[in-house]
Amino acid sequence: MFLDQLARTLEAEDGGDMEGGLRISGASGGEGSALSEMGVSATVHGGELLGLGYTIDQVVHDYGDLCQAITDLAVERDAPFSVDQFRTLNRCLDNAIADAVTEFAAQRDVDVARRQAEEENERLGFLAHELRNHLHVAKLAFAALESGKLPVGGSTGAVLNRSLGSMGSLIDDSLAAVRNAALAPLNPRIFSLAIFLADAGRVAELYAADTGCVLRIAEVDGQLAIEGNRELLMAALGNLLQNAFKFTRPGSEVTLHAHASVDSIRVDVEDCCGGLPESSVDTLFKPFQQGFDDKRGLGLGLSIAKRSVEADRGRLTVQDIPGKGCIFTISLPLRRMA
Repeated sequence: MFLDQLARTLEAEDGGDMEGGLRISGASGGEGSALSEMGVSATVHGGELLGLGYTIDQVVHDYGDLCQAITDLAVERDAPFSVDQFRTLNRCLDNAIADAVTEFAAQRDVDVARRQAEEENERLGFLAHELRNHLHVAKLAFAALESGKLPVGGSTGAVLNRSLGSMGSLIDDSLAAVRNAALAPLNPRIFSLAIFLADAGRVAELYAADTGCVLRIAEVDGQLAIEGNRELLMAALGNLLQNAFKFTRPGSEVTLHAHASVDSIRVDVEDCCGGLPESSVDTLFKPFQQGFDDKRGLGLGLSIAKRSVEADRGRLTVQDIPGKGCIFTISLPLRRMA
């Protein structure tokens, strides 16, 4: 396209039609109120090169290669061009490079701004999502204690205390980030799988009572353990359990159980949601994606859970059972209690 525009510019100017040449390729120095024909196509080309993964250096060098190819061909065919023709060639190249680079840079800036906005939205979404989860658990625990049938010093009181503590930690970490302080590193440690599931189960029992569903927790070998950041992994499992009770059919059940293999532990959360919507498995763990009609949340729970599990060298996967439900599985390296 550039070569065709260059040839037509030269033909117009050789014929004395200077205005026609400028309409095709633009004035020297890019002067003019509107893009020339060459400027329009170069602008489109610059945007396309960004989409193809080119760097700004490659955009400039590609036009430079055109200049080199033209001059080499002129020598090879013994067809030298005049000084005026060479000036026209340089003007066309200069204008095309400027317009291509300008569009390339503009679209790149838009892409960078969009990615930064997405990252910021995800960080804010993470904070809001986790605070809402802990607040919901705290409200359920408080409602249970308010009935007067449970002791404040019992397991429900401990759930309330942990939820309030987790909210405080989230707020402290967020304030530290705003002050550009270094975030606290992950603190992996080995802890009992049985106690971990029991703590998660006490929160899940509040979800079960709130939704009228049944919670089943399978027994676990007391010697089995996992290694990682307990708070992050508990938040991940809590997200899975909350989703399970949110989407499972009324009156059905949610099952929490664990399996040990030679070198790994699988923690399964199985529900009776009826199965995943068609084609939702591919996007299920992406931020702000919601696979069901219930839009009360932000679509961040599974994304946060996946990131938390992977931070501890684990994997989060899902198995869809059409017509019945689905099984979310956290896989982590197997450890044993000392």
